[in-house]
Amino acid sequence: MRVIMLAGGLVLVGILLYVTLQQTKTEYEVCVTFKGEMHCASAKGASATEAIRSAQEIDCQMLTSGRDENMVCLDSPPTAVRKLK
Repeated sequence: MRVIMLAGGLVLVGILLYVTLQQTKTEYEVCVTFKGEMHCASAKGASATEAIRSAQEIDCQMLTSGRDENMVCLDSPPTAVRKLK
């Protein structure tokens, strides 16, 4: 019984490790310009779209003050996108 529980635990840890590594498969650096100011941030994600969107969210949070400005910033396209990994 202990052997089965140990094997099950190892399989669970292996699955969690695999899923975690797949979440950070790609990394992008994104620069956003908003109201004349520019900010660049990098983020990792399971896909290019996810990583770019995450980096853009970081940029917009740094450049805006308030929810309304943040929404406008997120709707605008990034100034530059560069693949890091």
